[in-house]
Amino acid sequence: MGWLDAGGGRVADSSMAELASGPGAGLSVAVNQTGPIPLAAEFTCQPGELLALVGPSGSGKTTLLRTIAGLYRPQQGRISCAGDIWFDAEGKRSLAPQHRRVGVVFQDYALFPHLTALENIQVPLRHLPQPQRREQAEQWLAKVRLEGLGKRYPNALSGGQRQRVALARALAREPKVLLLDEPFSAVDQVTRRRLQRELALLRQQIDIPIVLVTHDLEEATALADKICVLHNGVSLQQDTPEILFSRPCSPLVARLLDRHNLFAGVVVEVDGQRRLQWGESSLEVADGLVDLPLGKKVTWYLPPSDIVLHRRGRPSQGERENPITATVSELVALGGITSVSLRVNHGDMLRFDIATHAARRNQLTSGAVVNVSLLATGIHLMLGHQVRADAHDKRK
Repeated sequence: MGWLDAGGGRVADSSMAELASGPGAGLSVAVNQTGPIPLAAEFTCQPGELLALVGPSGSGKTTLLRTIAGLYRPQQGRISCAGDIWFDAEGKRSLAPQHRRVGVVFQDYALFPHLTALENIQVPLRHLPQPQRREQAEQWLAKVRLEGLGKRYPNALSGGQRQRVALARALAREPKVLLLDEPFSAVDQVTRRRLQRELALLRQQIDIPIVLVTHDLEEATALADKICVLHNGVSLQQDTPEILFSRPCSPLVARLLDRHNLFAGVVVEVDGQRRLQWGESSLEVADGLVDLPLGKKVTWYLPPSDIVLHRRGRPSQGERENPITATVSELVALGGITSVSLRVNHGDMLRFDIATHAARRNQLTSGAVVNVSLLATGIHLMLGHQVRADAHDKRK
């Protein structure tokens, strides 16, 4: 089977039925190469779903978007969307960008400065008669709430308005997948929040996979159904935000998600039951210890939400579940939220956030001794990993 050329030529020795035998209506990406840009990434995104690609600069996020769009060809792998194979290295098939029906929105808008907003949206509609082209472009202007601004040139629009024109242009071609490359990074915070809200509303009107590249974890959490964590071109974990932030698969993933509370422990037996020895404390763990041998060293993680601060003079039911005494090492008030760092007696540091008024009510001050409970249901074991993960951790 020969490569499909950039002009969309025919593929030899292959039936159309074979080419259309993709894994379903969603987007499926699995690419691999050793260089010049290392890649070992695999992820999926279903119709109507928004997948956020997150990771530090240089982790391959934009390269993967370019790969999906057909602007970059990896050495190995396969990409399919809506039941069609867009790229198959083994089968030597690679659809040209214009045949992949991809909508792309870049952080710098990439609008034609010499065309009006309405004319920019009409660019992918040139196959239609002019009256129909203009009518559809005006409909897309209305969907992104820019009615009446169609005659303005990009330099007469605000950053948020230009971004919405770019989004309307990307969707006007009726793409099979929408790719968003840091689409809100060039606007101010207020406009950013407004555009995020409008994207969430627009999602209700389109039923295609959406892949968002962002450095903003809050943005990814707010908008995405699934998040894929990337590092050095490797996809480490894909899951819902809730699972990722409570059950990261490795210390490296936890750190890339700005998670702390990673510790080392040993499996022990107390009164005939498995416990996790952490310094001087033996902790109850809701799941994962039963089948581990005694003496097994494990890395474990605790989400900040599963640290319960005991109220002074007001005992709570949580005091009976893994109670720990600690010393306040650091308090950082950021408006209505205060970040608390507690040092336990063997030197490890627990971190969590509480409302600033609650910190004041509990008289939290640096050096104060407090009691907290570590909820057994929140303790997550990372078998086969060490606390100090390095950049060479691989996807499990």
